[in-house]
Amino acid sequence: MAWKQWAASKRLKPGDGRELQRFRWWQLPLRSLFWLRLPGADGDAGLYAVDVRHWARWDTSRIRAHLFLDGRHVAESKLPAVFPVDGGVIEVAMSDYGVKRCHYRPRDGQPRQLTPDPASAEGRRARFGVRHPGLSRAIGIGSVLLLVIGVGLNLVQLAEPLSRIPPVMQRVGTFESPVHLPIWLNVALGLGAVLASMERSLRLRYSPLLDAAGR
Repeated sequence: MAWKQWAASKRLKPGDGRELQRFRWWQLPLRSLFWLRLPGADGDAGLYAVDVRHWARWDTSRIRAHLFLDGRHVAESKLPAVFPVDGGVIEVAMSDYGVKRCHYRPRDGQPRQLTPDPASAEGRRARFGVRHPGLSRAIGIGSVLLLVIGVGLNLVQLAEPLSRIPPVMQRVGTFESPVHLPIWLNVALGLGAVLASMERSLRLRYSPLLDAAGR
């Protein structure tokens, strides 16, 4: 952990004091914004915001997280980011599908997720979960099932051609897949896995076994 914090500190840069921009509806696929209110050392509460612009994928730079305090830019970092704040740190990380972690880790106690801005995609998904808890759980379960089925079937089918590679065949023999799906169904399962991972990223759910394998 100490090495990770040292590496994160090297990615950290001071802010320029600019004002935080309000979240616009057209930024839904391009931006994530999270909030955290913390008591300061002087007793006054400070309002932190973490702003992540996804469009940085489209240029040569890496995606950065920007930290604001009471509406002013105080720090930025390439991801994964660790921002020192009152009482602990804010950790930010992304997957290929969106933000996978934006948590406050206090020096003592359990980490807790920051609150997504109501106008953001993450905020809209959280509000949907509050208004429709049963349907939200069903969608979450469906996302997991799509990933499990899609990843599982692709691995079973991939095992057959891999087992025919001479060095592999000599060591473990050949494997005949019991499943041979048409191309259109494999493509549909792949798209389903991508959509499932995108839905999970809106809830900041991430599993290296499922979401990474579903790429």
